[in-house]
Amino acid sequence: MNHSENTGRNSDQDIDQNIDQDTVLRARTMLLGSGRLGLPQEVEAYRVLAKVSPAAYLPKLVRALVSYGYEVGHRRGPERRLPLHAEAADAARRIGAGHPRRTEALRDALEAYEHALFELGRRAEGRAVCEELAEAGRAAFERGEVAHPAYGSGRLAVALAEEGRHGEAADLRMRGAGAETGVSFWSAVERTAELEAAGRREEAVAVFTGLVDDTRRKTESDSAALANLVWELVHRSRMLDAAGRRGEAGADRREALAVLDRLAESGEPRTWSNILSWWATLYALSARTVERPASPEAPAPAFGTHLHRWSRDVRKAYFGGIPALEAEAARLAAAGRPAELRAVHHRLTVRSTLFRENRTHRIEEALRPLFDEEVALARRAAEGLPRALTDRAMFLVAAKRYGEARADFAEAVGPLDGADRTPIVTAT
Repeated sequence: MNHSENTGRNSDQDIDQNIDQDTVLRARTMLLGSGRLGLPQEVEAYRVLAKVSPAAYLPKLVRALVSYGYEVGHRRGPERRLPLHAEAADAARRIGAGHPRRTEALRDALEAYEHALFELGRRAEGRAVCEELAEAGRAAFERGEVAHPAYGSGRLAVALAEEGRHGEAADLRMRGAGAETGVSFWSAVERTAELEAAGRREEAVAVFTGLVDDTRRKTESDSAALANLVWELVHRSRMLDAAGRRGEAGADRREALAVLDRLAESGEPRTWSNILSWWATLYALSARTVERPASPEAPAPAFGTHLHRWSRDVRKAYFGGIPALEAEAARLAAAGRPAELRAVHHRLTVRSTLFRENRTHRIEEALRPLFDEEVALARRAAEGLPRALTDRAMFLVAAKRYGEARADFAEAVGPLDGADRTPIVTAT
């Protein structure tokens, strides 16, 4: 018997004395057999062996339960996977302190468990599991087991943001700001979103400026897409307008227009894989105020975080609202109520964009009519045209229609060349 098994038996001696040795032998035989075991058989064997040798088999039981839970959930729904992931979390908690695989096993089990809880709408329980995961990550960092001080806290930050607790979410996001090497688009945008939502605009601008500067440097060596720089400059211009820094906002728009000139003339210097998520996330963040504010009673998306990291109940409700918005837009159009129609249409366009953000080859076919209609509505109303043109221009960059994008953005920026430095977009 190896060292880990001896440790496990000594720490669980009472159970070891009572377990049926034939059952243990059968479990070992199952694992040693020549055939490949299915996940149910693995779970059955590890349940037995984890009782007699917890140090050796609890991590394996956790891994098998997490995998089996996802398999069952895919076939039979979240209600059936929840008990398996709850069992995985309990097994992970029983792994002894100091075990080299405890932190990883606990993270995997708690993430699976909270995902299932949120999918079933059990937010209070899911948030409590996220809090447990964040605390486990903090403790692991203090013990030197993980390198990042914010390890395990990402999902708690999302859950808090979805409930409108943006100050707490911002503090969590900023916890690891000094521990990273390089600049991450996603980390920078997540921090920016929560800082701005918490009213900490200058901090938000500073964080996002670090991202813009990093992207600009990377474009000089063709290690970042020019499209990314355009999207980031336009987004920062919106932030600067909201902070009352109009001159700097105008400078960002003029730089973005210069980059669009380059794109319209010669395109991207190199080919990039799907970067639609970058644009779609910033676009949705810029439109956050058109949706109702998040609260514990009425959770809403954590805009600025990639949609795949939203809680499943929130994601389901957000995209499930698309048909109702389509019906409301049709009703308002028939009733001749243009102001209300523009607001509803904008919400519909944002949701449709996020829904299709990974469908690169179909993006123009699906989304172009929505952006065209938004511009048409703004022209008819003689209101909101710069914002609508800017949004369509950024979409056209994503669709690689650089000449059209340049034309739209030049029209949007045009009024800013005069004495009236009115922001081209509604402040977030």
